[in-house]
Amino acid sequence: MLTVGLTGGIGAGKSEVSRLLVECGAVLIDADRIAREVVEPGTPGLAAVVDAFGEEVLAADGRLDRPKLGSIVFADPERLAVLNAIVHPLVGARSRELEQAAAADAVVVHDVPLLTENGLAPLYDLVIVVDASPETQLDRLVGRRGMSEEDARARMAAQATREQRREIADIVIDNDVPLYELERRVKDVWAELVRRARTPRESPQE
Repeated sequence: MLTVGLTGGIGAGKSEVSRLLVECGAVLIDADRIAREVVEPGTPGLAAVVDAFGEEVLAADGRLDRPKLGSIVFADPERLAVLNAIVHPLVGARSRELEQAAAADAVVVHDVPLLTENGLAPLYDLVIVVDASPETQLDRLVGRRGMSEEDARARMAAQATREQRREIADIVIDNDVPLYELERRVKDVWAELVRRARTPRESPQE
């Protein structure tokens, strides 16, 4: 098994790369999706969040009111740390379960938006960073997602820098390109991942 951490700045095209890797045969473990799952109604995760933040973070249907919770934690680093202390271990445990369920020769791709920010690179055999210029990111966020330029720039500024992401990368996929070229690049990367997954790793020397 080869474990891969996949990350990239907002608007860089990470989701498209993860989709293409799945088409190639990768097993995808999506940290954002798991983070939603572990606080679904009836889960210990949601109970812990309600215990920490009160019933006011629940919507009328009993689900987590994410905008309400976000308004509480993103204005208060201490409360954000409380939320992370609840959710991150649950996400990590579920990610390990899914990884362990994969085939022995699988290429397991962990899609982790904040991989750089949270210092998670050592958890994986290698790290892929999807990279795009700030101009491309801004164009995609405004043109495709409908964000205001101010909001897009603020979200970009809140993340790790382009240089910080590239520093931790074993493989960089440059995505200032049309989709057909991205598809070609991902296929080349996939061939390399399969090669690495099949190559026996040397044991550390005594």
